[in-house]
Amino acid sequence: MKYDVTVIGGGPSGLMAALSAAEHGAKTLLIEKGKKLGKKLAISGGGRCNVTNRLPQEEVIRHIPGNGKFLYSAFSIFNNYDIIDFFENLGVALKEEDHGRMFPASNKAMDVVNTLINELKRLNVTIQMSTKVHSISYGDTQHTIQLDNHTNIQTTAIVIASGGKAVPHTGSTGDGYEWAKAAGHTITKLYPTEVALTSKESFIKEKRLQGLSLRDVNLSVWNKRGKAIITHKMDMIFTHFGVSGPAVLRCSQFVVKELMRGRDSVTMHLDVIPDKPEQEILQWMKNQIKTHPKKAFKNSVKGIVPERFMEYLLVKYDVTDEQKCANISNEIINDLVYDIKHFTFEVNGSLPIEKAFVTGGGVSIKEIIPNQMQSKVMDRLFFCGEILDIHGYTGGYNITSALVTGRLAGMNAAKASITSN
Repeated sequence: MKYDVTVIGGGPSGLMAALSAAEHGAKTLLIEKGKKLGKKLAISGGGRCNVTNRLPQEEVIRHIPGNGKFLYSAFSIFNNYDIIDFFENLGVALKEEDHGRMFPASNKAMDVVNTLINELKRLNVTIQMSTKVHSISYGDTQHTIQLDNHTNIQTTAIVIASGGKAVPHTGSTGDGYEWAKAAGHTITKLYPTEVALTSKESFIKEKRLQGLSLRDVNLSVWNKRGKAIITHKMDMIFTHFGVSGPAVLRCSQFVVKELMRGRDSVTMHLDVIPDKPEQEILQWMKNQIKTHPKKAFKNSVKGIVPERFMEYLLVKYDVTDEQKCANISNEIINDLVYDIKHFTFEVNGSLPIEKAFVTGGGVSIKEIIPNQMQSKVMDRLFFCGEILDIHGYTGGYNITSALVTGRLAGMNAAKASITSN
């Protein structure tokens, strides 16, 4: 069987690429090695599917720190607002939540997945499930896809949408990198992003803060000179191996990149009460001491920070549970307040890429035509989604990148195949 366009990978970018190719008149085949299409979409947003983000285009690109600027050309053709229109025109009502995140009004990711599958069927896209690609032979006028079952597929154009290496149970196991290399592409170094971080700090090893959640803190990554590389104000949690939670995930790629430069550990800076100046907290604490000299200090400062965090600091500075306010020195007060605003700890690694939410690195964007997603080194070869060296924060940004690049890859693959035929 011969096809105009063959899309490899049934994730967000692959589904969009296949739809786009078929919409533009191409006889289209979608190959998926797993038993289900859209597995990553189905689990995104906690099973509710964060399809995109309604923030202004400039903000969306800023939230894709891994080569997001490469998407400017693509966004001029199909952007996050077009994604919203696309789904609503297919009958998927969307709703906006915090920070511009867009979800199906039904709160069901499967409504999104099923709508895309139904549209594939309507457009007569051939779908081959549980089908593994073994290799690809690239030709002057046709490409040949060799399957694991020893059958060959002839196709004019190929879209590789096989994902990265993060969340491998969805099928993202890095298969596509070898096919890209066979075409002459460079694969930039792969690394985990949006990932929990590990620490050898004694308080982590001793599980002193394990399970402690902190809300709306400022978390920063410091460079070797003690300057902040990035700061995020979000929630975080201490774990048995280190730190996790939204703020940590957003900071993680900057930590990983610093470690990749040869550092043994990276300093993180935590401001537990970012909305209150240090001097104000200091004055409040001194007032508590002055007003309640006979009260246990521990009870006088209760509530200013989560109890377990304060307990940890009091032990650190040898303040007992019974110690009265009158017996607390100015030095201890200054140290406590400093730690509340400037708590630092070292992280020395991250969980492996298989435990990350997103893959950093991939097919070099220098070798991709930005307004087409076409390879610069191989005719009629296109890439989209996480296989590309593009990565964003969680919050709909990676799916936006996947859908936008998928849209362009499918459309231009169809045009290239029709032109060739």
